[in-house]
Amino acid sequence: MARTKVNVAALYAALDAARASRDLSWRQLAVQVGVSPSTMTRLANGNRPDVDAFAALVSWLGEPAESFMVDEGVRSGEVPEEPELLVQLAPLLRARSDLGEADVKHLEELIGAAVRRFAADRESGSR
Repeated sequence: MARTKVNVAALYAALDAARASRDLSWRQLAVQVGVSPSTMTRLANGNRPDVDAFAALVSWLGEPAESFMVDEGVRSGEVPEEPELLVQLAPLLRARSDLGEADVKHLEELIGAAVRRFAADRESGSR
């Protein structure tokens, strides 16, 4: 099934993390992105942005729009199936100019170990 619905919660969380890391208020973020502050309020309330605002927001984040899309059949509150965390993170780590190859490899090993541990904890808790 085609991914045709915006995952507003994921988009809002990504914006909030980027906003906080850059020490911006929501109003300052809106100005930087080029959208109205009411767009941010609508996102906070779980409402989808219009297509132009969505394009501006994902562009500002530097993320592909597909990162915030889910299947039309996914109901509100459901967690869509996600790709493996390391599959998503590896290109981001490798693109960083402040990390050498050894740094990236070490971070991938650490994250991989944490992911395996979390999976094992979930598995043992569900039995």
